[in-house]
Amino acid sequence: MLENLTDKLGSALRNLRGVGKLSEQNMGDALKEIRQALLSADVHFKVAREFVASVKDQCIGQEVLKSVTPGQQVIKIVHDELVKLLGQGATEVEDKKPLRIMMVGLHGSGKTTSSGKLARYLKKKKEYRPALVACDVYRPAAIEQLETLAKNEGASFYGDREEKDVVKIGQRGLEAAKNADANLIIFDTAGRLQIDEDLIDEIKRLKDAVQPDEILLVADAALGQEAVNVAKHFHEAVNCTGLILTKLDGDARGGAALSMKSISNVPIKFMGTGEKSDEFDIFYPERMASRILGMGDVVSLVEKAQENIDQDEAERMAEKMRKADFNLEDFLSQMQQVKKMGSLGSLVGMMPGMSGVDVGDEEEKKMARTEAVILSMTLQERRTPRLLRGSRLKRIANGSGVQMRDVNALLKQFNQMQKMMKMMRGGKGKKMMKAMKSQMGDMPTGGSDLPSNLPNL
Repeated sequence: MLENLTDKLGSALRNLRGVGKLSEQNMGDALKEIRQALLSADVHFKVAREFVASVKDQCIGQEVLKSVTPGQQVIKIVHDELVKLLGQGATEVEDKKPLRIMMVGLHGSGKTTSSGKLARYLKKKKEYRPALVACDVYRPAAIEQLETLAKNEGASFYGDREEKDVVKIGQRGLEAAKNADANLIIFDTAGRLQIDEDLIDEIKRLKDAVQPDEILLVADAALGQEAVNVAKHFHEAVNCTGLILTKLDGDARGGAALSMKSISNVPIKFMGTGEKSDEFDIFYPERMASRILGMGDVVSLVEKAQENIDQDEAERMAEKMRKADFNLEDFLSQMQQVKKMGSLGSLVGMMPGMSGVDVGDEEEKKMARTEAVILSMTLQERRTPRLLRGSRLKRIANGSGVQMRDVNALLKQFNQMQKMMKMMRGGKGKKMMKAMKSQMGDMPTGGSDLPSNLPNL
């Protein structure tokens, strides 16, 4: 997510290390690189120009605090400006029941998928009873797709495969949702170009008919500079109340995220970070700014852990590790708990200083192969790994679709891990931990260049 921008901003800011005072001369090259980084990320040129001008005004001539290097001070300034650009404070949908939401946007932006994800999110977080209304009469299988999503998310559904009048569908869907005792009604409309006057007029008439509380523009994060025109035209047509940025996981540039709020003055409310139904969340400007600058997003990581990991199970596993009584069944359980939190790439991206680490599909495949190998074992074999030899190994390799050497490699790694646990349990382990703690205390806090005494982060 936004890897290119993160890398280029990091490169620009690294050049300021070791400077005693910020001046026009030593800031010139860094600001030029920042501007180029923004433009290469498809940020609108006006937004990039204003952003750099604002950073320059705040940086030049500032005395650097004794406890803070110029690089750290500039990162703080750039961070704060990014937050302003993205929109300060998290903006959620209106807190009312019943709540009516109309989804609009271009073809292929992810409106139907986002409708299902939004229904799931608000049902789980706000205890809404959702209903999905299919108002897309143009795209083949659009109604079937929304019906499937509604079924998967436990939402009621209304669609009419014969009716072509979108306004009538919306009105009937509203009535059907009321009869189903739904207090969240999401209208999924057809994709349309902002220049198609007939289709724009259609969503205007639908808006007048169903009177939505929220009109959310669903935009593909990879749209780049065109996202600005899209947001502007849709907002002028139906007065959008918020934006949903989709496919953030597949766009390394992310210029849309930095441009749309600034130009359209419509807040980004949600973001889609993957294909799965739970890869959808509130858009937090402060957290996104931290991720762009390579500082990670520890708050979101902790929230994911709290939501997906069983606390009692985690404590039980920790105790088993302390006693060096950890088997392959436990290892499988831990792996499956981590998988619930999302892809490895998304988790690594939330860790401070890990933005440049590439966790590609190959790592995901390795994890899947490891899981397949352990699942091919019997319960007794998982709990007693020393039984694994000879014909058992061959059976497991065949059952998981891997080579014998892959099974042996896994067992070797597991044995090394067990040996390490036994070492850490004794007095030698305590000495090692004490030495590591002492060394860590002498090390600077790395990863983000941001000192802990700076406020608002």
